Amino acid sequence: MGLSADQLKSCLDALAQEHPPVAQALAATGYPEPRLRPRGCSTMMRAIVAQQVSTKAAASIWARLEAACGGDMNDLARVAATPFETLRGAGLSGQKASYVHALAEAAASGQVDFAALPADDEEAIALLSSIRGIGRWSAEIYLLFAEGRPDVFPAGDLALQVQLGRLLGEDARPSEKRARALAEPMRPHRGALSIFLWHNYNIVAL
Repeated sequence: MGLSADQLKSCLDALAQEHPPVAQALAATGYPEPRLRPRGCSTMMRAIVAQQVSTKAAASIWARLEAACGGDMNDLARVAATPFETLRGAGLSGQKASYVHALAEAAASGQVDFAALPADDEEAIALLSSIRGIGRWSAEIYLLFAEGRPDVFPAGDLALQVQLGRLLGEDARPSEKRARALAEPMRPHRGALSIFLWHNYNIVAL
């Protein structure tokens, strides 16, 4: 599971003591709600299904996908053996169907054990990213939301870049490289920072 409400509060309080912009934003917008997802391959699979579609459409596709795979997306060998065209018939694009197959095969074969990912964040990101269809951003999101790793920072996320730039008074949206550099002094609490930036971005966008 992800960072709890108490963990978020503790991390953000620590950041606020060292970084006045965080303290000012925290006073203005309050603490974010936790973003919690269950640990396991199916959570990563849901992320693949949800890419570039609405929440409602993703839920509908997932329900059809479950039915097509026998009702249990945790039976990874069965998912891996489900014919490609059956996955397509559930509403997946050809590309996403290939990604679901690759992920199920990697987990079913033991190439990736979601119950025992490397403790080192970069090693875990590299392992997850070795699966076709999973990039660094997806791996970081999984580690943050499903495992609650406290210092994961998905710097490639556009909303994070925008809000970090606003928070720190940048003239323009920082690049991924610049965002990582700006967040570097906020170790080891960059996971909480990420969730706080999304929280603030959504408030500003209202």
